Amino acid sequence: MPHEVANLTLAEATRHAPFVEYARCLNAADRPLNHIGDWPEEGHLYPVRVVDSHLEGIPLVHVLGFRAEAPYFNAYAPHRFELLHTVWLN
Repeated sequence: MPHEVANLTLAEATRHAPFVEYARCLNAADRPLNHIGDWPEEGHLYPVRVVDSHLEGIPLVHVLGFRAEAPYFNAYAPHRFELLHTVWLN
């Protein structure tokens, strides 16, 4: 049985916390061979949510609106992105 795809949309993310972070992709190299789904492009700006990973013990960058299957879903290592802005929606 395939793993469930768990990805946040912009609307779902802002329902849980009223802000959106924006980050620029600095490093899109070395895509894992078993990654199935969207992959960021270097130099592009994305709405993101940074979430602490319980498995890796580091913060991971989740690109909002991206779709990807397990085990990666839409989470990327923090060295791939530069956080630029936080926009509060209240």
